[in-house]
Amino acid sequence: MTDPIADYLTRLRNAIKVNHRVVEIPASNLKKEITKILHDKGYILNYKFTDEGYQGTIKIALKYDPVNKVNSIKKLIRYSTPGLRQYAGHKDIPSVLNGLGIAILSTSKGVMTDKEARNLNIGGEVLCFVY
Repeated sequence: MTDPIADYLTRLRNAIKVNHRVVEIPASNLKKEITKILHDKGYILNYKFTDEGYQGTIKIALKYDPVNKVNSIKKLIRYSTPGLRQYAGHKDIPSVLNGLGIAILSTSKGVMTDKEARNLNIGGEVLCFVY
């Protein structure tokens, strides 16, 4: 697998399209941090890290609106790829839908959202957009 983050986002995207309640994804430290951010920002309902298998798994419970049966995640877009890394300084961090969505960055201080990186005045690699 050349791009584990794209695989993570694709598994989430596919589970949302077929209205699954839970999706299981192979774990890594970066994927765990992205999952924590998605939970903190209210895009997923819950998550659980398990140590079964070679590297462990992440079980993610997706969040749906009970009335309309619509998922809280509308789009997941991979921005930086292994073939073309996209870096942004603290002044050039893109805002997603004028602040309605989030951009997830990998910085020297760890994985964080675009708003947190702007507040700390640090830039980094823009991993993905979520809205």
